[in-house]
Amino acid sequence: MSGMAELGRYFEDFHVGDIYRNPVGRTITETDNTWFTLLTMNTNQNHFNAHYAESTEFGRPIVNSGITVAILLGLTVADLSQHAIANLGWRDIALLHPVFAGDTLYAESRVLELRESKSRPNAGIVTARSRGVNQHGDICLSWVRSVMVLKRVGADRESWFPETTSPLNLEDAVEA
Repeated sequence: MSGMAELGRYFEDFHVGDIYRNPVGRTITETDNTWFTLLTMNTNQNHFNAHYAESTEFGRPIVNSGITVAILLGLTVADLSQHAIANLGWRDIALLHPVFAGDTLYAESRVLELRESKSRPNAGIVTARSRGVNQHGDICLSWVRSVMVLKRVGADRESWFPETTSPLNLEDAVEA
């Protein structure tokens, strides 16, 4: 089908030593932090009580590390796991620098290891170190993640976009 953009990498597209720096940043808001903290039942007041947080070493609420991890994971999808079958695991998760509401996270990843899947001939295992970097260049968190990624030959490349009842034509434009 014409016009379908290809997103992400298949197993064959990865090479040990490749570095991917995702150009999309994500600013974490106070609302993001509060909602995530409440949704996960985290009762540590460092995340949602400004008055309490004033008395801590940071002097203000610190972003819940769970949302920081989730946002970094999301930022790495386009680079590492757009065509994943499954995440296989994380290790060496390190929270290296505090994150505050208003900080913007960026992701960079380096491919460490590649291997064929033993259980699925249509996939391989990609292991990469990813890290979240804030707008000041501080490394806020890092981990090593292994993910099972489809090979091109094994990928179902059919479009998930629904068929429309009629083709899109230039005449469809609505006059203002």
